[in-house]
Amino acid sequence: MEKKISEKTLKKSFLNWFFWNGCSQQAESMLGMAFGQSMAPVIEELYDTKEERSEALKRHITLYNSESQVGSIVNGIVCGLEEANANKACTPELISSVKVALIGPTSAIGDSLWVATIIPILLTIALSISQASANISWIGSLLYMIVYPVGTFLLSWYLFKIGYKSGLEGMQTFMADGTLNKLTDAMTVLGLIVVGALTASFVNMPLPIQIVRDIYDATTNTVIPNQVIFNADNMINSIFPKLLPLSLTLAVYYLYSKKKWSPLKLMGLILALAAVLTALGYWTGFYA
Repeated sequence: MEKKISEKTLKKSFLNWFFWNGCSQQAESMLGMAFGQSMAPVIEELYDTKEERSEALKRHITLYNSESQVGSIVNGIVCGLEEANANKACTPELISSVKVALIGPTSAIGDSLWVATIIPILLTIALSISQASANISWIGSLLYMIVYPVGTFLLSWYLFKIGYKSGLEGMQTFMADGTLNKLTDAMTVLGLIVVGALTASFVNMPLPIQIVRDIYDATTNTVIPNQVIFNADNMINSIFPKLLPLSLTLAVYYLYSKKKWSPLKLMGLILALAAVLTALGYWTGFYA
């Protein structure tokens, strides 16, 4: 009799991955232990002997890493392959090879689609709502707290089911016809556009340098005190709007990607820079 994974077991396998994929990250196997935990219900249902189950679990706790949301499609594909292996229509070597082969594509798509595109767009919407009015500032946070986990769950579950139903053949077709490269490129461009919009909208770096003088008004024969005759921030923005926030963003990116600065070190640098510029602003009268 042909063995078949039940719907209940598939849901349990997915839920194990969805809720616990980030709980076992470490240098030795990355997400390997979480992947093994996800496959445990499937292995328990498909294989009869302790030896078969032990062998199956061992091949799923090896090194594995992917973007967790889009990467759930791999879990679905592997469930289908384990089902085929239990029915003698597949080999353990093929299962292991497929997992390794899919790490790169799913990571590329996941990072471009989810991390670099969907999350920044959702954050932009939530921040815009929060900044629109003090009376409804809490709505943006509430929106993000609801949409992010629900959206993550729906996307992951949908991809998990696609992986199980279409199997390896569907993923191979997707990769072979160039769709993968087109989707990755499109998501990368869209992600860069979103990050650029976020930089222009929410990164602020004024240059607190101005010249203030008392000005004599000949028409009224009076002296107008404390008039700004030069404002460095306004001058720069009139030539190149948002040049300073852009420069700060590119500098942070350079230090993070090229010089391998840690996020904590970068935050310390930004804090120190903000303190210096704030002090300069009060000293020059820019913030007076």
